Amino acid sequence: MHSSARTSTERLLDDTETYPDIEEYGACVDADTLFDDPPTSRELEKRLLRKLDLRVAFLVLAYQALEMDRSNIASARLKGLEEDLHMTGQQFNDLVSIFYVGYVLMQIPSNIFLNQLRTPSAYISCCIFLWGIISIGTGAAQSIHAVLIYRFLLGFLEAVFYPGVLFILSTWYKCDELGLRMAYLTCGASLSTAFGSFVESGILTTMDGKLGYTAWRWLFFIEGGLTCAIALAAFYLIPDFPTTRASWLTDEEQMLAQKRMNLHDLTDDSLKSNPFSGLLEALTDWTVWWLATALIFLNTSLSFITFFPAIVATMGYSPAITLLLCAPPQILNVVTSFFVTSHSDMTRERFWHITGPMSMGIVGFVIAISTMNNVLRYLSLFFMYQSVASYVVVLAWANESILESSSKRAVVLAFLGVSASIGDIVSAYLWPASWGPSYSKSFLACILVSFASIGMLWVYRLHHLYLKERMSLL
Repeated sequence: MHSSARTSTERLLDDTETYPDIEEYGACVDADTLFDDPPTSRELEKRLLRKLDLRVAFLVLAYQALEMDRSNIASARLKGLEEDLHMTGQQFNDLVSIFYVGYVLMQIPSNIFLNQLRTPSAYISCCIFLWGIISIGTGAAQSIHAVLIYRFLLGFLEAVFYPGVLFILSTWYKCDELGLRMAYLTCGASLSTAFGSFVESGILTTMDGKLGYTAWRWLFFIEGGLTCAIALAAFYLIPDFPTTRASWLTDEEQMLAQKRMNLHDLTDDSLKSNPFSGLLEALTDWTVWWLATALIFLNTSLSFITFFPAIVATMGYSPAITLLLCAPPQILNVVTSFFVTSHSDMTRERFWHITGPMSMGIVGFVIAISTMNNVLRYLSLFFMYQSVASYVVVLAWANESILESSSKRAVVLAFLGVSASIGDIVSAYLWPASWGPSYSKSFLACILVSFASIGMLWVYRLHHLYLKERMSLL
């Protein structure tokens, strides 16, 4: 019986002979150990990863659709959303916040359910199609109450995707491979925001009044329709688990994928049969709660992303120019995120690869507080966006720290997603219009929670170093 007061790594300290590759940040096994012929096994593993990466490329596209449908509310605000729906006070902030309420409620139940499926691709694809329909419905809404309902349902359905996909990928990729693939997803979201800024600028400029609809409504119609089209392809392109027969893999590749998965799942079969065993394991592990709290602070510091168009708009340009100016900081973030995550995977070091980007974000917040000069404030946005890479590295660190079972990993990834969403709910009220145009109070709050997150992650690192030292003495 597992002791509820002990962490995953602590439970394995007495088993280092069985799992000799357990180190500070998890267990990774080379391809050479999987089959008797190392050269053949390495070549087989390369082919498997190439095929998997093609699937990940499609997941990036699907995640772009998610981010566009989630964030287009901020762009619609620039072109009459509030006026047409007669919104007052903090009602726009309510629209932002209600999305994350639905997102919080669904993530853990969804991942528990997904872990019991043989074909999670069908489940995720149906949810993608439904949130596309919800996005189209938002464009047709005639009242703030209708939009609130649509936003809640959108969050409820989108909650299935990110934690579910991260869990699926964690069954295919080893711990020193996963961080970069998670970066593909997150950077794909940043690219979608950058690309979406160009698309949304074009829609808001050219579609106003077409067929009797205002431009902001066309924003939801067009982007929701694209999401529905992506959902149809998702039925065929989202991977299932390695244990489910995949027509796009050879028998040898399928066997290798299953061996790689088994090396990452150290729980006894009796525990796997209980769908709620992972929930119990996760909720009784103090490090999960500690990391979740650090992630709440981290995601609160990233709240500027949701309000990015409004922050850029304080420089006084038209809505179309404002959206175009949003793109360069986001594109630079994509480049730096790939570098940070790939280097973190290669060195298997996490903490400093989190602290570095967050420190850049703090520099950006300080610059933004210090001046209203357009050039310097625009420069600060480039610094702020560098902090996004830290979110990916935290999730990779959490995933490789879970050495017990796939069911626990499914719950923990969803639980961390819930924690991030709690940060989003709270931070929706850190950017009221009354604090503009300087938003100095908002930036100050981002600085404080950034330091809080770094402090908690430092303690988490010290805990792992302590466990590593104990392991070396055995």
